[in-house]
Amino acid sequence: MMNMQNMMKQAQKMQKQLEKKQAELAETSFTGKSAQDLVTVTFIGDKKLVAIEYKEGVVDPEDIETLQDMTTQAINDALSQIDEATKKTMGAFAGKLPF
Repeated sequence: MMNMQNMMKQAQKMQKQLEKKQAELAETSFTGKSAQDLVTVTFIGDKKLVAIEYKEGVVDPEDIETLQDMTTQAINDALSQIDEATKKTMGAFAGKLPF
């Protein structure tokens, strides 16, 4: 059985590793795309939007609704990627807890 001091050391080590992984994730860029890549958005891992790009010709003043739908689709795609990466990165620590 592991003594309390060793458990605390292991927990502190894991906390530092977790903080490092969280920082790496926060700095990672995630690009979401709409159908046919007409709209692309870029987020960083802490879910801050850093860019929205529209392909030339996608902006049709007669059909703003389609542009809105494509923008929403691209944003949701990027946020899903962030959620999946977070789950994958942080989930790896769940099985390593010493208690």
